[in-house]
Amino acid sequence: MRGTMIQTSTAADTRTLATPATSVARLFHDRVAASPGAEAHRFPDGDGWTSLTWRETAAAVEALAAGLLALGIGPEDRVAIASGTRIEWIHADLAIMCAGAATTAVYPSSGAEDVAFILADSESRIVFAEDDAQIAKLRAQRDRLPDLMRVVTFDGETDGDWVIGLADLRELGTGHLAEHPAAVDDAVAAVGPEHLATLIYTSGTTGRPKGVELPHRCWTYIGAAAEALGTLSSDDLQYLWLPLAHSFGKMLGAVQLQVGFATAVDGRIDRIVANLPVVRPTFMAGPPRIFEKVYAGVGQTVRADGGVKLRLYTWAIAVGDRVRRARLEGRRIGPALRAEHALADRLVLSTIRARLGGRIRFLISGSAALSADVATWFAATGMPVLEGYGLTETAGGACVADLDRPIPGCVGAPVPGTEIAIADDGEILIRGPLVMRGYHGRAEATAEVLREDGWLATGDVGELDAEGRLRVTDRKKDLIKTSSGKYIAPQSVEGIFKAVCPLASQMVVHGDGRKYATALIALDPEALARWGQAEGRGTSDYATLVADPAVQEYVRGCVEELNARLNRWETIKDFRVLDHDLSVEGGEMTPSMKVKRKVVETRYAALLDTMYETPGPAPGTGGSGRSGSRAGAATADPGRGPQAS
Repeated sequence: MRGTMIQTSTAADTRTLATPATSVARLFHDRVAASPGAEAHRFPDGDGWTSLTWRETAAAVEALAAGLLALGIGPEDRVAIASGTRIEWIHADLAIMCAGAATTAVYPSSGAEDVAFILADSESRIVFAEDDAQIAKLRAQRDRLPDLMRVVTFDGETDGDWVIGLADLRELGTGHLAEHPAAVDDAVAAVGPEHLATLIYTSGTTGRPKGVELPHRCWTYIGAAAEALGTLSSDDLQYLWLPLAHSFGKMLGAVQLQVGFATAVDGRIDRIVANLPVVRPTFMAGPPRIFEKVYAGVGQTVRADGGVKLRLYTWAIAVGDRVRRARLEGRRIGPALRAEHALADRLVLSTIRARLGGRIRFLISGSAALSADVATWFAATGMPVLEGYGLTETAGGACVADLDRPIPGCVGAPVPGTEIAIADDGEILIRGPLVMRGYHGRAEATAEVLREDGWLATGDVGELDAEGRLRVTDRKKDLIKTSSGKYIAPQSVEGIFKAVCPLASQMVVHGDGRKYATALIALDPEALARWGQAEGRGTSDYATLVADPAVQEYVRGCVEELNARLNRWETIKDFRVLDHDLSVEGGEMTPSMKVKRKVVETRYAALLDTMYETPGPAPGTGGSGRSGSRAGAATADPGRGPQAS
């Protein structure tokens, strides 16, 4: 037994949880039957967007599913998808579900070695490969993939044999349906709740990734639970850019099938800013980094303008925050505040919302902790962020904040039908239909986290409030214990820093077994370039700007502001600004935008050591000098968030 439970929470929501569909395939068929002519998806097509109804989607999916059956795919056979987020990913996944097979999700950024490991470990028989780059990885590792019999590409070159195109697969499917008209319907009927639907490999922040087996019940239950919450309706429009290889993105697909709203699909991160005013979604989900960038970008712009614009912005955010707090506390908003808020909204807040299309009802943040400053700012602008919590092992969902009472730092109560418990060591435990059936081929690893009574040990630390709402404080393995015995939760410190420093991309707090905490800091290239332009530096080169003494002083001030908010033992006594941003390609970030803490600490061990060789910090950059900040009070920048107003 993994610790005694000292607190438990079940969903306070008393609304009826509908009986989940027997499978994702059945859920899809039910959606098509319920709203055949409604818009299902829209996607980029040349200079515009093309929409598909559920009826049109069903026709496309059936042909692909029949093609898989024609190639010999059987129940629970693994079919992989190695692609970025796009409409073809969704169609391929639904086709796999309707053929009775299981999807192996592969991040397109994965290297050839990792791809080979995942495909071999999962025994995947077919791979949907996005383009020639993905095909090249498969060709390079083909001798290690004896189970892989065919590749179906979205955009790549075909060879008419091992690599075929989507059109070829559809043609196979059309022929198969001509001979076996009920083939796909029969395959759908044969799938049950415990059949494997998805294999998602953990990001691998430590060691080899493990394949998380998620049966159909995980996804169909989450769809039913989301509908019971009543937050979404068929009138909503989602903007989806999240990696569908990640459980967060896949979960949103299941919710869409249950509720029936439309989704605009475009996984190109560099197109988000341009797309949002065109698509005008009512909600969007993402990891904290996307919201941090919006927050920092707006603040950086108004600070650069200064003067009246900055004062007006600061006033408007403060007014929005007063309204937020009144609603949160259930207080009446009087006529004076209502009139002031209407003016603030017309002059400033509506302009900020327009950056995200102008119709956002709420945003969803998951995958990592969101700074309270960032959450508060978004709520003040009229776009509340609902923080959610889940793991790959829980199909991406477990808790989500209440739209009526979004509290910064709180991920809410468990969704209907799920239980949360806190062990005596603070670890969060989860039980419910969304919990995986185990790690693929890893019985011992499964037994380490999944108890016989159904409780999953998450590896996260948290606490429940009096109303059963969860706060996640950090990962157990990430908690830092200094040589003086004090504990530091690094994610909390890092989140505050990214909120107070508009130039920040990442901070990695270090100090386990050390006398005090230090940090490595990576700056955001876009924000840094904007700073350089505003300051007349004449260059946007990252390394050049990072070495600028003015940048070092700016970061120093941000660290001082951070330290002013921390307990004495948590303060950052020294830091180094890296000469590059952390990246997935560099192996320092996971595809779901989490820092690979151990990788970073190992890679920069010598640099970290320099911060413990001298009695005190001094300014510098990268590894060529010393940079740092002592704890101390700082003057808050009024452009950094409503708390400064």
